[in-house]
Amino acid sequence: MNYISHRLRTTTSFLLLGVSLGVTRAEVRLPGLFSDNMVLQQGMKVPVWGWANDGEAITVSFLNRTASTVARDGKWRVNLSRLEARSVGMFTVSTKTQTIQYTNVLVGDVWICSGQSNMEFPLSRSYASADDIAAATNGLIRLFLVPKLKAEAPVADVKARWELCTPESAARFSAVGYYFGRALHPVTQRSFPSPVGLIGTYWGGSPAEVWMSHQALAADSRYQAEILAPADKAQQSLRRAVADFEKEKAAAEAAGTPFTKRPPRASWIPSELYNGMIAPLQPYAIQGAIWYQGEANAGRAEQYRSLFPDMIRNWRSAWGRDFTFLCVQLAPYKVIQAQPGESDWAELREAQLLATKVLPKVGMAVITDVGDEKDIHPTKKQPVGERLALAARAIAGAEKIPFSGPLYRSMKRQDGHIVLTFEHAGDGLVAKDGDLKGFTICGEDRKWVWATAKIQTKDTIIVNSPEVPQPVAVRFGWADYPVVNLWNQDGLPATPFRTDDFPLITAKKK
Repeated sequence: MNYISHRLRTTTSFLLLGVSLGVTRAEVRLPGLFSDNMVLQQGMKVPVWGWANDGEAITVSFLNRTASTVARDGKWRVNLSRLEARSVGMFTVSTKTQTIQYTNVLVGDVWICSGQSNMEFPLSRSYASADDIAAATNGLIRLFLVPKLKAEAPVADVKARWELCTPESAARFSAVGYYFGRALHPVTQRSFPSPVGLIGTYWGGSPAEVWMSHQALAADSRYQAEILAPADKAQQSLRRAVADFEKEKAAAEAAGTPFTKRPPRASWIPSELYNGMIAPLQPYAIQGAIWYQGEANAGRAEQYRSLFPDMIRNWRSAWGRDFTFLCVQLAPYKVIQAQPGESDWAELREAQLLATKVLPKVGMAVITDVGDEKDIHPTKKQPVGERLALAARAIAGAEKIPFSGPLYRSMKRQDGHIVLTFEHAGDGLVAKDGDLKGFTICGEDRKWVWATAKIQTKDTIIVNSPEVPQPVAVRFGWADYPVVNLWNQDGLPATPFRTDDFPLITAKKK
């Protein structure tokens, strides 16, 4: 494969004629998502769009696909018909006076990689990544990093370009995203490697509501009251604080006195990252999205039970299709507690799990084995990306492979015990490294105690405690930092869960 640097080829004869006649023409232009080395999505129509003078006739060609249109209101758009994976060629956009060519264009699967700091966490900082970085040269993986941008209204373009996957570009990219793409690439389409395009759009510390459109938030009365109204109030307070700060600073300068006060810090504004870092990606054809976020919303986990699915619906509506959406369940974090209790992080994990049940084609990677008590950014990102890739193969690729750890399905009370039944038990449940850990049990008094749990059959576990002769509910891994070891024989950990529906502690926090 010959990798050719970017070229913009423009025929000049008609342009020169236009100049000699005193005619000014705007060149046809495409968004930054279209460049050399890009990956176009296989198996579906591929929108191509841009800007040009009204009435300008535009033709887009790639391999044996051609589509034409005429610009209206300064814009144009065509759809290329379904493309086959692994195709490579020259992508051409032409008018009567201009020809733009992008080289080394591939057809494969395109995935958005988004979220907060654990998605932003670069490969260069990932655990034992030196050898992976050194071996990262891969002509069939392409990377596109969206610049950070907060915007008050949706922006139309993104100033970036597709890059070949090299040690240098991979080291800067999301570790989770890179490991996902690397694991997905060799097995896409089952029988042969297929190109993968990864679009990184992430920002550390960001809550989910900044990744949603204003329209989606304003359509819900709860979000209006709990998200938009407080945000408006906070912005008003910020403007007053900034004005006061500027007055104090000017007065100090006029008096010649030192001024060391720091300027007020802006809080997150709903929709600002959707506007600046998601809207300009639409309607680029994608296979799906991977999402690692939730830490910033843990204190509002009960709200996240609706907010997160609504964000997925928002993105799907914007793209016009129910693409695959895969999330990472929060890793264990914070001090390990000696006694069972409540946890906002456990409630957030449950909210993430709920999204997989209420929406189609939503999957989740469980990472209870790679947390860090003292660091909200666990460095072992390879298992995270690889488990996401399993889910992608199963959900988006329809492969018949194990992709999930054990999931709680049902319970029944029996002779002072509770018997739990699981889905995704695979070839059987496994207690990894000793007896089962992380199970708690309670009676009608709702006082949780540690429980004894034993694997009973291939897909059932029996739980009990002498302290609770008449149990009513069981929880597993219900903690900020769950210490658990239930897996299936396919090598995937079970998600934390609860059998009860007791009130959530985060329901009080609006």
